[in-house]
Amino acid sequence: MKTISLVSFSLALVLNAFGQRALKAEAPRVSPSVESLLADDIEWLLATYKMLHAAPELSHREEKTAQFFAGELRKFGYEVTERLGKYENPAWNGYGVVGIMRNGAGPTVLIRTDLDALPVEEKTGLPYASKVKTRNDAGVEVGVMHACGHDIHMTSMLGTAKMLAQLKSSWSGTLIVLGQPAEETIDGARAVLRDGLYTKFPQPDFAIALHDNADLEAGKVGYIPGFALASGTAVDIKIRGLGGHGSKPEATKDPIVLAAQVVMALQTIISRENSPLDPAVVTVGSIHGGTRYNIIPDEVNLQLTVRTYKEEVRQRILTSIERITKGTALAAGIPEDRAPIVKVSETEVTAATYNDPKLVERLDVAFKKALGDENVVPVAPIMGSEDFGYLSLDQKIPSVVFWLGAVDPVKVKQSKENGTRLPSLHSPLFEPLPEPTLRTGVKAMTAAVLELMQKK
Repeated sequence: MKTISLVSFSLALVLNAFGQRALKAEAPRVSPSVESLLADDIEWLLATYKMLHAAPELSHREEKTAQFFAGELRKFGYEVTERLGKYENPAWNGYGVVGIMRNGAGPTVLIRTDLDALPVEEKTGLPYASKVKTRNDAGVEVGVMHACGHDIHMTSMLGTAKMLAQLKSSWSGTLIVLGQPAEETIDGARAVLRDGLYTKFPQPDFAIALHDNADLEAGKVGYIPGFALASGTAVDIKIRGLGGHGSKPEATKDPIVLAAQVVMALQTIISRENSPLDPAVVTVGSIHGGTRYNIIPDEVNLQLTVRTYKEEVRQRILTSIERITKGTALAAGIPEDRAPIVKVSETEVTAATYNDPKLVERLDVAFKKALGDENVVPVAPIMGSEDFGYLSLDQKIPSVVFWLGAVDPVKVKQSKENGTRLPSLHSPLFEPLPEPTLRTGVKAMTAAVLELMQKK
């Protein structure tokens, strides 16, 4: 297993800065004080980003990443609490980090970043590419990569935290910086809430997060009022049959044939049972069964993901999945004692993310002042999932997650002209353009906080 020291790697990056600089962002449109502070910090931001990118850690294992994040917040003058998070699995440690800066009377604002990486082997060829390998929970060696850009998120958040500490005379209230673990496994937000995020620390009046975007040009941000990301629910289905010899199928109840019928039948939930005005997805992402060419197995296992915006739609789809699965088995002559087992996960599930429209409207104005009208664009909601929505306490706390463009504008233009697709999030080839992305992330998040915490 290859290990990387965050401290030593950071020092090396600061010393040599990798011998190159990223593309410069456009002319500043924010106040000179913000822009001058950002100019002073850009080399540090780039070094921090590249260090984090090269040293990723999987969900539930973000120990060194969390230590680094906490240490930086302490340098900026924040009250820091580490190891926040209680999981249902007692073997997992909580590596959440909370930094608080109290600055007089005013609103409480929480800004959140995620800390974890993905089991993806990087193939970008970058000089700071991750070479980290580890063993997953099944004991299989896997590569580890920040293929969803959480390194961009962390660096932008640290830049914002430092900026706001230096601009204390410009705002008032209580600022909470949350380093959240285990977003990729969608159980980190619930873990920090379960461990007292809103009882040990002040409950915020507003919550904001950013997420990098693999289709949007670096230098821009995107906003979505209302539903922005879907709920995600994992479902396991065990199709049980009666196995036997492949040459004598009449003496068996073939679960592979039944599984194929179930997979196709489940698609009718979206096409014939769900309103086209209510976006939803049912995807079978995994199917496993059998051991040899000539053996009909006893069972086949399916893994599904269900995506919806509305909770009532989610519940209706889950009910339909069980009805269709068991009904198809009954029609195939499966005995009652061998009926399929449908299990909805209680851990790999997350609520939809809803952006408070009034808060979006306020931030839209702030973003345009900071970045220019042409760099703030409306974007469509997606069926991807995030667990940030839990921090709103079922929309009781106004919250917004906005998109941060992360792609070289030249590549975006070429992609549109050629009809080719850019590497997506979670791709081993995902490669954010660091400098303009980080500049925009820090300016946008700083502008959002200053808008909400401006002095009266």
